[in-house]
Amino acid sequence: MNDAIKNMLEGYHCSSSDDYINALREIMQELALLGLWRSKFFEHAAFYGGTALRILYGLDRYSEDLDFSLLAPDREFTLSIYGEALKREISSFGFQVDFAKKEKAGSGSIDSAFIKANTYRQLITVTTDSAMLAGINPRQELKIKLEVDIDPPGGFATESRYQFRPIPYAVRVYRLPDLFAGKMHAVLCRKWKSRQKGRDWYDLAWYAGHHPQLNLYHLEVRMRQSGDYAGADPLSWSHFQELLMEAVEQVDIDQIRTDVAPFVHDQRQLELWSRDFFLQAASKIRPV
Repeated sequence: MNDAIKNMLEGYHCSSSDDYINALREIMQELALLGLWRSKFFEHAAFYGGTALRILYGLDRYSEDLDFSLLAPDREFTLSIYGEALKREISSFGFQVDFAKKEKAGSGSIDSAFIKANTYRQLITVTTDSAMLAGINPRQELKIKLEVDIDPPGGFATESRYQFRPIPYAVRVYRLPDLFAGKMHAVLCRKWKSRQKGRDWYDLAWYAGHHPQLNLYHLEVRMRQSGDYAGADPLSWSHFQELLMEAVEQVDIDQIRTDVAPFVHDQRQLELWSRDFFLQAASKIRPV
């Protein structure tokens, strides 16, 4: 095993194949960020979403995707130009991966690609414990989706956060109040009401407890772009609170708990979830 990967893996407490798979996914995410930094990707884009919270700010749940936003709209942008750099970076640490561009349907504003690896082969790379390989399909894939918003809403600011493993590098990322605004847009405006995402609600509670400041203006810009707010006046704090209370009243607690459970190590905290829990979390949010 590559020494740098061995050192990174020691930061996890893996006792099952699922633990190793989650750790592998996160290590590969960090190697992808390193590859993007080397490729000067962050001169044009910023990191945001749940994985940004996890890797850069200490969110205590696993996250699957790497989400980015261009700093300015560019309909001609494509992730394809970074594919070889990502493969080269990740393979230099001993992993065998493929880069697959997802063809964009129509004139959508999201450009997508996948980093794919054979789960069984990568597990052999990091552990010799045969028990950890039991039950793993030799053809099972470990996928990391990369998505870039090529028509980003305005009203956000970014900062550089420094990572120190496997080597020092920098990641441009949304500021926390703007990240929170993006998360609240997901809570309030996701279209799949029959498949609510517990990860959104978990993150809401995390923000309430750690970084409750919300950029209301950026949320408004996002909502206008998605067609979820068309008022003549700016989105007021009182209106936002009304929308959030409505969302709390409509959420299916059992469904969101089931959704997030695979990504949370300490399941006991999910037992606290109720409408009253989220109402109290919402009461801690403050505008900036």
